[in-house]
Amino acid sequence: MRITQKLVGLSALALMAGCSSLPSMPSLSSLNPFASKSKTNLPAPLVELKGSMAVRTAWKLDIGKANDFILSPALVGTELLVAGGDGAIARVDSVTGRVVWRIKADKPLTAGIGSDGTMLAVGGAKGVVMAFGMDGKPLWTAQASSEVLSAPAVGQGFVVVRSIDNRIIGLDARTGEKKWTVQRPSPSLTLRNAPGMVMAGKDVLIAQPGGKLLSLIVATGAPRWEVAVGEARGATELERVTDISGTPVVIENDVCAVSYQGRVGCFDLLTGTARWTKELSSDVGVAADQRFVFAVDDKGAMSAFNRDGGTSAWKNDKLSYRRLSTPVSYGRAVAVGDYQGFIHFLSREDGAFLARAATDGSPVKSAPLVAGSNLIFQTQSGTVTAIAVE
Repeated sequence: MRITQKLVGLSALALMAGCSSLPSMPSLSSLNPFASKSKTNLPAPLVELKGSMAVRTAWKLDIGKANDFILSPALVGTELLVAGGDGAIARVDSVTGRVVWRIKADKPLTAGIGSDGTMLAVGGAKGVVMAFGMDGKPLWTAQASSEVLSAPAVGQGFVVVRSIDNRIIGLDARTGEKKWTVQRPSPSLTLRNAPGMVMAGKDVLIAQPGGKLLSLIVATGAPRWEVAVGEARGATELERVTDISGTPVVIENDVCAVSYQGRVGCFDLLTGTARWTKELSSDVGVAADQRFVFAVDDKGAMSAFNRDGGTSAWKNDKLSYRRLSTPVSYGRAVAVGDYQGFIHFLSREDGAFLARAATDGSPVKSAPLVAGSNLIFQTQSGTVTAIAVE
């Protein structure tokens, strides 16, 4: 199982917090009790599809390998902001794939892009946060307390950064000056992943280790509410890992999220009150639209839940152990990438397979985006692919 290859001990974080020169965090693969059984969990073979929906590759762009990090792109209007692990950052027309500009940051990148359309911010090696104007010119740099794996959240005149020691800082978007700091507790064992953040009005919603979803007031860092998406259970620290996976999704008055060894659910955006929750374990984020919430469990099965009350709409387990990405809903389909770079299109109504497309053969780990009539997927080898749904 891939989960236990991404576990990080809190003791390692404590040694590194506050350092100005920070090495990359190690993964504790030795904690994997499933290693001897992993050969039995073979990825499901792909069956031939007749295809009831036409999809095609609109364009491709090579931005550079993501290495061991998740470098999710950002969408600003009709343009994409994409990043590679070696420091490459590009602004791209999402319709044509034309590169508006391309720059090289001073440091390798460890986190994807956050932007509000007026500026962008990324996480770099050794906890450095770098900000650029929409013309690609550098604005400022700041130092986080430890490694930054989550893409910064940008809005309301702030850049919000979460580092791997679970310290959250609010930086002035114009100057990079630190305005506030929030230190949240972390369990002794967490996933080495990139729990996401999203701006929602005057608040920022932050996925947390330990299964907590946190809402902070952007201007001050004061907490609005905190709710448990997943709750630690089990006798061992490994069994009690219940980090929130991916980035929470805001839709209308709901925020929806999922945790590993926990639950999937939707919560009131203003109060954090649970609208509904269901047992589910996932290490990638959810997708949501007007009718459904889509989640992929840690065995590779995708489920759809009715957004109003959480009742099950369908489940498709034919992609088991293919290390699926966060899904994305578009039109009559929900799409998801896998460890071989294939993009699978399923019916949003019943989960039946509709189509399949190939990218570059490497895993899709970053969250896909909807950009007009194109779906955007970025692979770990650095290929940004726009797939047109016809």
